[in-house]
Amino acid sequence: MSQQKIITIDNLSLQEFDSEADLIPLLTPEDEEEMNNEELPADLPILPLRNTVLFPGVVIPITAGRDKSIKLINDANASDKIIGVVSQKNEEDEDPTENDINKVGTVARILRVLKMPDGNITVILQGKKRFEIDQVTATEPYLKAKIKEVSEVRPIKKDKEFSAIIDSVRELAIQIIKESPNIPTEATFAIKNIESNSFLVNFVSSNMNLSVVEKQELLEVNDLKDRALDTLKHMNVELQKLELKNDIQSKVRFDLDQQQREYFLQQQMKTIQEELGGASHEEEIEEMRKKAFELDLDAKTRKHFDKELSKLQRTNPNSPDFGIQRNYIELFLELPWNKFSKDNFDLKRAQKILDRDHFGLDDVKKRMIEHLAVLKLRNDMKSPILCFTGPPGVGKTSIGRSVAEALGREYVRMSLGGLRDEAEIRGHRKTYIGAMPGRIIQSLKKAGTSNPVFILDEIDKLSASNQGDPSSALLEVLDPEQNKEFYDNFLEMGFDLSKVMFIATSNNIANVQPALRDRMEIINMSGYTIEEKVEIAKQHLVPKQIKEHGLTPKQIIFGKKQLEKIVAGYTRESGVRGLEKKIAQMVRNVAKSIALEEEYDVKVTDEEIEKVLGVPRMERDKYENNDTAGVVTGLAWTSVGGDILFIESIISAGKGGLTFTGNMGTVMKESVTIAMEYVKANAERLDINPEIFTKYNVHVHIPEGATPKDGPSAGIAMLTSLVSVLTQKKVKKNIAMTGEITLRGRVLAVGGIKEKILAAKRAKIKEIILSEENRKDINEIKPEYIEGLTFHYVNRMSEVLAIAVTKENAKNAKKL
Repeated sequence: MSQQKIITIDNLSLQEFDSEADLIPLLTPEDEEEMNNEELPADLPILPLRNTVLFPGVVIPITAGRDKSIKLINDANASDKIIGVVSQKNEEDEDPTENDINKVGTVARILRVLKMPDGNITVILQGKKRFEIDQVTATEPYLKAKIKEVSEVRPIKKDKEFSAIIDSVRELAIQIIKESPNIPTEATFAIKNIESNSFLVNFVSSNMNLSVVEKQELLEVNDLKDRALDTLKHMNVELQKLELKNDIQSKVRFDLDQQQREYFLQQQMKTIQEELGGASHEEEIEEMRKKAFELDLDAKTRKHFDKELSKLQRTNPNSPDFGIQRNYIELFLELPWNKFSKDNFDLKRAQKILDRDHFGLDDVKKRMIEHLAVLKLRNDMKSPILCFTGPPGVGKTSIGRSVAEALGREYVRMSLGGLRDEAEIRGHRKTYIGAMPGRIIQSLKKAGTSNPVFILDEIDKLSASNQGDPSSALLEVLDPEQNKEFYDNFLEMGFDLSKVMFIATSNNIANVQPALRDRMEIINMSGYTIEEKVEIAKQHLVPKQIKEHGLTPKQIIFGKKQLEKIVAGYTRESGVRGLEKKIAQMVRNVAKSIALEEEYDVKVTDEEIEKVLGVPRMERDKYENNDTAGVVTGLAWTSVGGDILFIESIISAGKGGLTFTGNMGTVMKESVTIAMEYVKANAERLDINPEIFTKYNVHVHIPEGATPKDGPSAGIAMLTSLVSVLTQKKVKKNIAMTGEITLRGRVLAVGGIKEKILAAKRAKIKEIILSEENRKDINEIKPEYIEGLTFHYVNRMSEVLAIAVTKENAKNAKKL
C-alpha cells in the first residue's frame, strides 16, 4: 500500500481551502447510499490523470499543471464542482486526446482548491460513481464528453463468501500496514473505521502499490465481489513481497548495522577531530605519505615504508593494532634517513675550541685534529670508535661536547652505567605492549642527523642479567664493518650508523669485555698535575662557580697560591670534581657575606681557606723520614689517580716465619713471597747472615688496613723493605719506586706511570726508581710536570738495592 495516497482530515486541515466546500475523508454507508442515488449529468468536463486512478468514495489530492486542466478545474469550481476523471493510457502525453484516455472513469466532486506559488493548482477530489465515455463533444478549451453510468453488481447482504473476502481484505490491509515501514500506523485506524464494504474495497485498491494499468483493470470490474477477490489477490502478492523483503533485511541487518554503526562513529570522530583542530585518519595517513615523499629514502626502505603505511590504512582505527602501527610509522618518519650535518674542516678553529674548553689533554686534542685532517682530505671516512679511559673528573664526557662543536655535528649522550637489558640497545619487537626502539635509535631521532657525536658514557659499567648482555649488543654498534646495517628490533630493518662518531668513556678499561675493547681505539686520559689543576681552576672552575652563585669576578679573587693550597690540602683525586666542590664552598661563603652585608676580604687568604674548609686533611701523601729500617715509599695507582704507599717491615725473634698484613690482595702477597725468596737465595751477596732466616720472624705491613690493595707494582718496594730490615740499613732519603719483580731478579714494567709520578711529586719525592721498560712512559710526560725529579731506570733487582739501600745504619738498629 502506498503512503502518499492516504488522505485524512489532519492532512488537509493545514491548507487554506474554501471553507464552504465539503470534506468527507471516510465514506459511511449512509453517504454511500446517498451518493448512489445521485443522478449523473449527461455531459461532463473530462480531467485526464497522469499517474493515478480515482475510485468511488475515495478522496485524493491532484496537482494540475497543464493549462487545460487548470482552466477546467477553475470553471468547474466556479459552477457545480462536478467533473469526470479518467486515467491516461500513457502518462507522458502532454495533451491527451480521445484515443489517449481510458473509457471508464469516475465522476468526482471538487472539495478543495489551492493555488500554489509556482502557478500549479492542487485540488482535492472525492470519487462518486463510475462512468463510461459515450461520446467526446469538445476538445477545447478542454475535453468534454457525453457519459453513461456503469452499473455495479453487488452481492446479497447475507453472502458469506463475500463477507469472508471483505474480512480477509481488512486483515491483510492491517497486516500490510504493520509490515511496511513506509505506511503510517494511523492508516490502521482508517481501515478499522470503514463500515461500507464497497468503499473498503475501493479505498484499499486506491492505496495499494499497483501500477496505473492494474488499478484501471480493478476499476473496470463491474462485479463488486470479483473486484474484492482481485484486490485480495493483489494484497496477498504485496504481503508476500513485504515479508520476503523483511526476511532478507533481518538476515543482513546485523552486518549492515555493525558497519553503519562503525561508519557513523568514524564520521562523528572525524567531525569532532576537525572541530578540535585535529585531522582525520585519512588526512593523517595522507600527511604521512607526503612526509615520506620528502625523505631521502632508498628504494628498499621506501618499499618497506609503503608496505607498512598500507597496513596502517587497512587497520581499523578503533583496534589496538592501529595505535601500534601508527607509533611505528611516526618513528619511521622522524628518523634522519640519509640526513647528515656538514663537517667543519677549519682545523685552527677546532684547535681553539678544544683549547678553550679543556686545559691539557694533549693526546685527545691531537687525535681529534688528526680525525678532522683525514676527513678534510678524503671527505668520506667511516667514523672511528674512540674510547677515552681514565679516572673520574678528568673531562672524558665533556670533551665529547667540545668535539661535536669543533666538528659542527650534533651532540648526543647515552649513559650506560648500570644498563643490563639488551633491549635498551636493540629495542623491543613492536608487537609487545609498550614496545619502544632502542636508545641508539631514540638518540638519533633526537639528534636529527645520521652523523652526530655520540657519547657512550661509562661503558665499563655495563652488566649482564637474565634480560641479556648489553655489551654483546654493542658489538654490532661499535663495529665500523657491521654498523652500516644496525638492526633495531622495533624498526625491523637496518639503519646506517657508520657515519656516527662514537666516543666511549670508561674508568677502567679492563672491565670492558675483550671483543668490545678490540673494536675501539683506546685513548688514555691520565690525571692532572697540581699545576694543571691550578690552571683549570683559574680558567674554568672559578669563573663557572662565580657565575652560578650570582657573583661578579670583582667580588672574589683567588690567588694562585691559594688555589694550590686547596688542591694540595683538600683534594686527593686525578680529576677536578672535588676541587670544584671546594671552590664552590668558598664562593658560597662570600655570597653569604654579601647577602648579610658583612665585611669580607675580596682576595681569598690562607686563613679564610682554613676557616671555611677546615684544617687540611690530605697530609698522608707527605714523605716520611728514612730513619727507621724497613720503611720504603712505593707508588700505587687507584681509580681516582696516583698515590704513595708506605711498606713497613719488622723482624722479631722466632723460627723464620713470614707474615703480612694491610688488606693485601693475592698478587701483592705473592710479591712479598718472591722478594723474600730472592733475599734468601742471594743472602751472602747481600751481606746477610743466613742464620737470620731461622732465628727471626719477618712481618710486612702496608698502612691503611681498611683499604684493599693488590697488584705487582710494589714488588721492588717489598724487596727494598726486606733488605733494609734484614741489614738494618737506611733507605735512601726522598726516594720512591714502582716495578714488578721475578725470581730471576728482573724488574718488569708496570702501568699508571703518569699518575704515580704526579703522586710522588705531591709528596715531595726527589728520586724515582722505574723499570727500563717504563722510560717511554716518562718521555710522554711534559718536561715541566717532572721538573725537579730524578729517574733511575733499572733492569735487575740488584740495581734497585744498589740505588735505594745505603751503607748507613738505621736509627736504633738491632744487632743481628
